[in-house]
Amino acid sequence: MRNNETKGAANLQKSVSPGLEVITLHRESCYEYFIRSVPEGNESAEALFQRAAGAVRERKAQIVSQEVFGISDKDGSNMRALKNALGGIEGPVTWLEDEHNTNLYGTHLWAVSGTLVKRLELGGRVVGSVFEDDHAQYCHLGGLLPKDASRSRSEQAAEIFEQMDAVLQANGMEFSHVLRTWFYNDNILDWYGDFNKVRDGFFHKKRVYEGLVPASTGVGGHNAAGTALVSGLLAVKGKSEGVRAFVVRSPLQFPAVEYGSSFSRAVELDLPDHRRLYVSGTASVGPDGMTVHIGDPESQVELTMKVVYAILESRGMNWGDVTRALAYFKNAKDAPIFEKYRTQNSLPRFPVVIVENDVCRDELLFEVEVDAIRTE
Repeated sequence: MRNNETKGAANLQKSVSPGLEVITLHRESCYEYFIRSVPEGNESAEALFQRAAGAVRERKAQIVSQEVFGISDKDGSNMRALKNALGGIEGPVTWLEDEHNTNLYGTHLWAVSGTLVKRLELGGRVVGSVFEDDHAQYCHLGGLLPKDASRSRSEQAAEIFEQMDAVLQANGMEFSHVLRTWFYNDNILDWYGDFNKVRDGFFHKKRVYEGLVPASTGVGGHNAAGTALVSGLLAVKGKSEGVRAFVVRSPLQFPAVEYGSSFSRAVELDLPDHRRLYVSGTASVGPDGMTVHIGDPESQVELTMKVVYAILESRGMNWGDVTRALAYFKNAKDAPIFEKYRTQNSLPRFPVVIVENDVCRDELLFEVEVDAIRTE
């Protein structure tokens, strides 16, 4: 919390400068910061890390989690640059190391001030953070990796779910508290069906289908450890009756569980002072679950953005309420379509990192996920 800030009712403030966007959620019990840093021109990864770290230091905040996209770390130099910028690694880092000859890279950070952050470890690595406010306990796990990359992909995926469950239980939470998951599967097109079988089996075992099925993203992504996947989650445990989480249906798409993918289109978290909406990775899929606009990236972007907006609008939100977004393009050459769409449709500015990743089907050329907060 900055010295010149006074606690009050929940509200959002946005700060925008070249390559940096910071959204501050002012709350009675703490402050939260959603920080996005992307390259200006052809600058190095170190430069955008320094920019993000400066925003954290300025606010005297503690990092809850960080995501790094599109930056290679084959020799460890970029991880060293991140550590140098931050003065060490505090929270969990989910790092997708694919590097392409484009400017499609960047980082998202979630940080807080005014409350204590507890670090969670697994096998000697920091894999999570927990903090509390007056209403709930929040747990973010990130950078979860299987221990043995030589095992089958399905075995590695099963281990990830067991890791998630073990860390949650060790900290007084259950998988039923999970609102959101992320899975970045190396060569996803080769084994997404097998991954879904593993997830479905785990969900049956934990009786997830009897409660809240989390929102999720499942896309491609390579990690420096060379494992089949790297993963993370967000779990929230309410401390009062004024906290509730529930599935939000998509007005334009049927539930994904109806065609074999175990996730909800969106999940909303209602707290006494504000609401948070987590929209799953969304692509150009019709109501029947089939891909729409095959081979047409512009039409896929248009439909996907309409689907996401319909979810936002159904909850009294809009693009201006977005606090974090990721846009995944199968082909980097198509990335300018996103900004073109935003300009042509007069969308307000929101913090997005655009990257090149395979989506879960070969014919899907674009996917986007968003988090949004409404304080009114």
